[in-house]
Amino acid sequence: MFQKLTTIRNKDGFHIRPAQLFVEKAAGYQATIKLITEEPSAEIDGKSILGLMTLGLEKGKTLLIQAEGPDEEAAVHDLADLVESGFGES
Repeated sequence: MFQKLTTIRNKDGFHIRPAQLFVEKAAGYQATIKLITEEPSAEIDGKSILGLMTLGLEKGKTLLIQAEGPDEEAAVHDLADLVESGFGES
């Protein structure tokens, strides 16, 4: 298992577009991917757009990206980079 803590940086948080980008990227990996948050306390499937949307994460919230499988490190690094880039938003 490999994991990394990251912070939501885009001003509108984890809305539909970032969730879709995250799920599309996550689907490209064999590893099982989970997102874990403290507030609200949740653990969801990182390949589920519905799960991501229920989190309601706003700018400044932290989340733990966790992956387990043959490409776990690449998955976590790429997904954390996506989040940290602000999903290409200002």
